[in-house]
Amino acid sequence: MTEALLPYVEKNTGENPKACVIWMHGLGDSGHGFAPIVPELKLPASLPVRFIFPHAPERPVTINNGMRMRAWYDIKSMDFNQRADAEGVLESAQQVTALMAQLHEEGFAYDKMVVAGFSQGGVIALQLGTRFPHKLAGIMALSTYMSEPAKLQDEASDINKSSPIFMAHGVQDNVVPVALGNMAYDALKAAGFNPQWTTYPMQHNVCMDEINAISRWLQECL
Repeated sequence: MTEALLPYVEKNTGENPKACVIWMHGLGDSGHGFAPIVPELKLPASLPVRFIFPHAPERPVTINNGMRMRAWYDIKSMDFNQRADAEGVLESAQQVTALMAQLHEEGFAYDKMVVAGFSQGGVIALQLGTRFPHKLAGIMALSTYMSEPAKLQDEASDINKSSPIFMAHGVQDNVVPVALGNMAYDALKAAGFNPQWTTYPMQHNVCMDEINAISRWLQECL
């Protein structure tokens, strides 16, 4: 790993994994935040998977009084139309793309990679996955929304329009309202993608039923 790449936490579910999940955390968290979910997924021994949990760069976040924290992009306003700093989203998507290229050089085929993210990380997963020039195993977007959904139809790459997309959201989410997740789902459908949408009786977090669904979905994808 070169200095230019994002640092990350690595978890393998078995020896010699051929499949890989790149999973981005939410605002203020780190790659360590979702790493404990790996054993909870109870993936079979016959499907060894490498999980990569990158750390977002530290940057000032406007809505938190300019406090520096790990963030994939700045949030300048609570107005959801202006929420995602589009330039920061693109920069982070490029950094994750570079990390994926390194994994590809290490022997992971792109069509055995899943791009995943929660909240801010899900914004990056949707931004990257829908525009990625190579076929992916799947895209997972949890409790999240889309940056600049009006641009998706013009910018989308056709190659992943048939790739599985798992979207899940809590109906009691008061951080990213479920309506925003629904808007992202609608934008994907309108652009020719085929997302799967599920809601859970939870807030801005994950629950056991969701984890079980993620496990089943990953096994189908990989």
